[in-house]
Amino acid sequence: MIVEFTGRQYEVTSAVRKQVEHGLEKLQKILGKTFDTHVILATEKKRNIAEITITIRNNSFVGMAEAAEMSQAVGEAIDKVDRQAVKYKSKFRARKRSARKASASAAWNGQADGQAPSEQKMAVGISESTAVDVVIHSFPMTSRVTEAHVVRSDEAVALRPMTVEEAVKEAEFRDREVFVFRDTQGKVKVLHRKRNGKMELIEAP
Repeated sequence: MIVEFTGRQYEVTSAVRKQVEHGLEKLQKILGKTFDTHVILATEKKRNIAEITITIRNNSFVGMAEAAEMSQAVGEAIDKVDRQAVKYKSKFRARKRSARKASASAAWNGQADGQAPSEQKMAVGISESTAVDVVIHSFPMTSRVTEAHVVRSDEAVALRPMTVEEAVKEAEFRDREVFVFRDTQGKVKVLHRKRNGKMELIEAP
């Protein structure tokens, strides 16, 4: 950190130097030690004017204040520079986070392990801040059809006529999702257990 003092009709005292250096020590915690400082202290018609300019990464922060006492003017100027430095650091961190996200998004080719090359990524949401990344899967125009594996089963068919209540109990006992039976009038009916667990009764024409 380089500090340059300029006095205009004012002799820079050791007390003011220490005050400025103490204020810059606080700025180092925000900006680091790689910035230059130019301090201009002037006296005009019983007015004490302090102007502090901080330069870092092609950015400049200027704090200017005037007061009856030079120490007061220096303190106010440092406070103004401090507020600008805090705002700058917040924006810098936000840009850095955005750059990391953009870099991660660019490096990610839309594929995780085992994903198909045809997958694409897009953001869905009302605004940019609430958007959520989703993966879009594109499927082939044609799908491979395999021959159905059919197995005959007599466990799902009742051999004797029965009422609906008896058929439900029989299906529960045989642990069948589908159960075919004839009622007492000889009509073919099918009991089918739906995904919600309820039994559906289907009457064959």
